[in-house]
Amino acid sequence: MLKVSKVFLRRNRQPEFRNLEELREKIIEGAQALFIQYGIRSVSMDDVARTLSMSKKTLYQHFSNKNELVTDAVENYMKGEMAEFADIHDHASNAIEELYNLSKCMREHVFKINPSMLYDLQKYHADAWEIFNRFKNRFLRGQIVDNINKGIEEGNYRPDIDPRVIAVLRLETVQLAFNDQIFPRSEFNFLEVQMQLFDHFVHGVLSDKGKQLYNDYQMKEVNS
Repeated sequence: MLKVSKVFLRRNRQPEFRNLEELREKIIEGAQALFIQYGIRSVSMDDVARTLSMSKKTLYQHFSNKNELVTDAVENYMKGEMAEFADIHDHASNAIEELYNLSKCMREHVFKINPSMLYDLQKYHADAWEIFNRFKNRFLRGQIVDNINKGIEEGNYRPDIDPRVIAVLRLETVQLAFNDQIFPRSEFNFLEVQMQLFDHFVHGVLSDKGKQLYNDYQMKEVNS
């Protein structure tokens, strides 16, 4: 049973809903928040119902089982990520600015995610795992390839790198950090591992010109 704070419970007390679809969306958002914070396996349908101040009967009227709820929650989370990453891409003036803003976004998101989430998805929720893999191998890989090609054209990235290879390498190292067998939580801080891997990726693709521009963005944030 999860120890959910009273403040969290008060903020998520079930209000009146205009329709069943709005209630369903509220359940998905509430479950998503719990899965991100605690991992998936440790969160029961009882926990979701209690956190949202509703009966299990109401919960099961919208979701026949936990797997269905997990699948919808993961799909909802991926849609949010796609929208945020696309917004960063659309508003960046160059590849370096996009990369830098993505690093800030990653720090904020990774800090919130329970490291057990990916393991739980892969082992217990095949449908949700498939959604995650489509997001990773289609959307994210495409975003990284586009960014690298743009950076090479600008002269900010090394011209001798293969964008497809680097994109795959980047995505697999992100996922690698979630593996408790490789980076045991007793020895490594999850967020620090992710940021170290990101820093290694960044300095592996930047040209001398790009390094200077990237450092300029860092200094602006420090001095702001």
